[in-house]
Amino acid sequence: MPEIKVTPLGAGQDVGRSCILVSIGGKNVMLDCGMHMGYNDDRRFPDFSYITQNGRLTEFLDCVIISHFHLDHCGALPYMSEMVGFDGPIYMTHPTKAICPILLEDYRKITVDKKGETNFFTSQMIKDCMKKVVAVNLHQTVQVDDELEIKAYYAGHVLGAAMFQIKVGSESVVYTGDYNMTPDRHLGAAWIDKCRPDLLITESTYATTIRDSKRCRERDFLKKVHESVEKGGKVLIPVFALGRAQELCILLETFWERMNLKAPIYFSTGLTEKANHYYKLFITWTNQKIRKTFVQRNMFEFKHIKAFDRAFADNPGPMVVFATPGMLHAGQSLQIFRKWAGNEKNMVIMPGYCVQGTVGHKILSGQRKLEMEGRQTLEVKMQVEYMSFSAHADAKGIMQLIRQAEPRNVLLVHGEAKKMEFLKQKIEQEFRIQCYMPFNGETATIATNPNIPVDISLGLLKKESALIGLVPEAKKPRLMHGTLIMKDNSLRLVSPEQALKEIGLSEHQLRFTCRVHIQDSHKEQETVLRIYNHLRSILKDRSVQHMPDGSIMVESILLQVSTSSDDPGTKDLLISWTYQDEELGSFLTSVLKKGLPQGTS
Repeated sequence: MPEIKVTPLGAGQDVGRSCILVSIGGKNVMLDCGMHMGYNDDRRFPDFSYITQNGRLTEFLDCVIISHFHLDHCGALPYMSEMVGFDGPIYMTHPTKAICPILLEDYRKITVDKKGETNFFTSQMIKDCMKKVVAVNLHQTVQVDDELEIKAYYAGHVLGAAMFQIKVGSESVVYTGDYNMTPDRHLGAAWIDKCRPDLLITESTYATTIRDSKRCRERDFLKKVHESVEKGGKVLIPVFALGRAQELCILLETFWERMNLKAPIYFSTGLTEKANHYYKLFITWTNQKIRKTFVQRNMFEFKHIKAFDRAFADNPGPMVVFATPGMLHAGQSLQIFRKWAGNEKNMVIMPGYCVQGTVGHKILSGQRKLEMEGRQTLEVKMQVEYMSFSAHADAKGIMQLIRQAEPRNVLLVHGEAKKMEFLKQKIEQEFRIQCYMPFNGETATIATNPNIPVDISLGLLKKESALIGLVPEAKKPRLMHGTLIMKDNSLRLVSPEQALKEIGLSEHQLRFTCRVHIQDSHKEQETVLRIYNHLRSILKDRSVQHMPDGSIMVESILLQVSTSSDDPGTKDLLISWTYQDEELGSFLTSVLKKGLPQGTS
């Protein structure tokens, strides 16, 4: 039986380092190639030794697909393609292709130039890796080779994020990457058609969360920022350069305008300009409102939000600073946090998910004494707030996507084991389908029943309905006899007459004949009558006819009796049938081999 095999090399019962290996119809596809923010050693990258001990990955993988530009989904790409070795195609959307190398280079600078780490990719490796990228458009079917095809769907989440459908023959898998089922201030909601894949691989970051209304969250966020600034406090909002950053900037910009507030708002330099440039460039990926107003006013050119200089962190008085990265694991956000953490007037608002091992995760877990690099202890006195502006689907959104796509099986990745277990049970209960949640290195095997679509000719349908009074019932399977014609990758079932006409052949009647010896001392005509009566008694729903020439017809099966020349008490019975009546012919042969019952007249 055909099957699909899925092995997470990262993000199996874990968030971060997304890298899923899928084997489908003899093809091997890698879905995402991310890194883990919580580790600073080799564990930050997926374990590629699972695929290859010492060879290159090119021989094994048919292609790599990257869902979006977040580093936990693309951060290990140059390492995989240039250091481990992969020369095949890497597919991603146009915005992802544009933004991915900027974030990779930014991360390389922090890791190599500032921290001095080795065994890491170089700037040249990023460039060489990006040369292997093939950019795809939404809803465009891309033929990877003769059998493997992929198609991208809008995922919301961040600019350019996509869900991908992978198809080989009649087998298919949909991989969601990260997605958001609710539209926000700058992006639309994820959407997929009723594609009914054999398997849906979905993220489950917020597997047990049902978020309150977005308006309430926005109101609380603005209230907390306003109160802190009014008291003269400094507010730090750690964000990733693209995504939530733009969402919250739009929110604060409109609030500052409305309230006529004077406290400065800053954003980490460098990436802001680039980010806004890409939002302008890929305006078609944003939501309808932004696309409509873009001509009169660009929502990404802010009046109140200025570029940040690190010297500003020591300025007196209130301020709001958006700094990268979003989990406080490195970079400018961590530097500012260290400076401001000791003052209770100040506040840090964490707007998204934080991976275990990061400073963000530690302070959200309630830790107030942190051991920093160089064995320094940092006491956290500033207020710590968590407000989910995360662009991931919550439990309700995940269930909504399953309803939309109608998969035959579901597999959960990118989530925590306990929360996944809860969601798994909910999915199995509600949709009555299998749900899997393999850990890293574990292979889930999903058996598939490929459907082969066949067109049936109208002539054959009319013929069948005339024969057996066919009333079509959508869910009831029905056996049909015909000739299967394969032409130009399509299959048609037609009547034998039509098939012969199309192919240009003449018809030959093929019959099977079997001889049965019956011990019966009666005259030949009487034996025929006894057989006729016997068959009528056991075949009540069949047409049994005694023909004028002394033969018997059961449907299209012919029976003829003759007396044996050697023994008058033995009758030779000749049974002949067409291949369509093979079943009935075999049944009659077995019945008559047992002889005629006594008393049959």
